[in-house]
Amino acid sequence: MAYKSLLTVVTDTKIAKPALEKAIAIAGAEDAHLDVLCIGVDRTQTGYYYAGASAVFQQDVIEKAKEEAAEAEAYTSGLLENSNVKWSLDKAVAQLAGLGRLVAHRARFNDLIVLPRPYGKSCGQEQEIIVESALFEGHVPTLVVPPKAKVTANADRIIVAWNESSESMSAVRAALPALIAADSVNIVVIDPPQHGPDRSDPGGALSQMLVRHGVKAEITVLAKTMPRVSDVLLRHARDMDADMLVMGAYGHSRFREAILGGATRNMLENANVPVLMAH
Repeated sequence: MAYKSLLTVVTDTKIAKPALEKAIAIAGAEDAHLDVLCIGVDRTQTGYYYAGASAVFQQDVIEKAKEEAAEAEAYTSGLLENSNVKWSLDKAVAQLAGLGRLVAHRARFNDLIVLPRPYGKSCGQEQEIIVESALFEGHVPTLVVPPKAKVTANADRIIVAWNESSESMSAVRAALPALIAADSVNIVVIDPPQHGPDRSDPGGALSQMLVRHGVKAEITVLAKTMPRVSDVLLRHARDMDADMLVMGAYGHSRFREAILGGATRNMLENANVPVLMAH
């Protein structure tokens, strides 16, 4: 099993480099094909904007989106032409309302999508839409790369956040190529339920499954000593000098996480290592 079809999406050249370089590195190591989708985004709100807008102003907005797509294409081509990977590049223009459908359609035919972190000072609303559409509508595992992540093809030390959920299981299965290649995999269980089916051996069944694949796995059980699970995971990742974190995405609804917060949203906002997620 390996990643043979990769996708990354470029909308803003200011934040694209870490994810693009990571995708190139993985494609080179896996002898995979890398597809890049360069999108110029019309960020106006359709329902509120177009009713009273002039045709000239609407055309200006579309032209600006086309310019952004062309800029992304030129920037991406410059990096890819100096690489030794197989690649292809498409350019498109989309409104915010239709961006998710465009990304999901392209994402679903790939083994892995590599994207920049969707939250931060330079990140627009479209970055969050792209990540969520890949996970929910595209149903493809997504590797989210923070701004200053090390550019390596393989992660030597990986942490798996395990809570027995179907989302966690999906993430583990999606991460198998990376887990097999890693030097060590640490399965982290935080405050396991006292009456759960694996209460006598938290993470034991998962560890057994991974070991049969040749994964060098061990289990760590942690107490929730901080208010948020994501904080405990990030502290443990720092202590272990981890190169990547694997976790299920959005165990709660996206609306709840957007309003109240949650492990997925907090991790996407604060992680300083790449995070592989699946839903």
